[in-house]
Amino acid sequence: MIPWDPWDSETAGSYDTPGAGMFAPELLRQTVDRLAGLAGDGPALEFAIGTGRVAIPLRDRGVPVAGIELSAAMIDQLRTKADETRIPVIAGDMATARAPGRFKLVYLVYNTLSNLLTQTEQVACFRNAARHLEAGGRFVIELWVPELRKLPPGQDAVVFGTEPGYIGLDTYDVLEQRVVSHHFRFGDDRQAALLRSAHRYVWPAELDLMGQLAGFALEERSADWTGTPFTGESRSHVSVYRLGDG
Repeated sequence: MIPWDPWDSETAGSYDTPGAGMFAPELLRQTVDRLAGLAGDGPALEFAIGTGRVAIPLRDRGVPVAGIELSAAMIDQLRTKADETRIPVIAGDMATARAPGRFKLVYLVYNTLSNLLTQTEQVACFRNAARHLEAGGRFVIELWVPELRKLPPGQDAVVFGTEPGYIGLDTYDVLEQRVVSHHFRFGDDRQAALLRSAHRYVWPAELDLMGQLAGFALEERSADWTGTPFTGESRSHVSVYRLGDG
């Protein structure tokens, strides 16, 4: 367990950044285009649905969407944009919680699988996706590639982003396969605000084995939502797993 809650009401209230970052229109369009193509006429289930960044535009495309979300504060924020009739949400852990019905597509975006801090929990998440899918259904995961090649001997931190008023820093525990992301935001004075989130990083090969344990086979892996080929230099991936027919 981590000694702080990264998904409290303060985080939920500032999570949405319309038109910028993960909410950039082009990124959202690419994400929704790909998911809508995989879902067909649906239904789809989003693990860790958050404030509805992806679920709402996917629902607007005509795909019925339900969600599972652990953070009550994030669900409250989602409810300011979509009611339970439009997007039903089950409160609970994406590794264990059950949503009613069967789905053509389960998806987990923007590195959220890494919020599960043990390999056991991550394998359970795959198995939970399999329980929700009809035969031949797909589980889509968007995840970053650990940047361990940037760590010289004796160093355990990597700066992953800088811009005016912001520094992003990851600290690694390579023994436990853990990373804590530190987001520093500051103005012209001497004060800074810090947001931290803990993760367990996963190599693509390990992810594929998790899928096999749950009855999935890797169908496709690309570097982004538009299908850019995945290479050894890719910093992230979108992996599509297909559940066996048996």
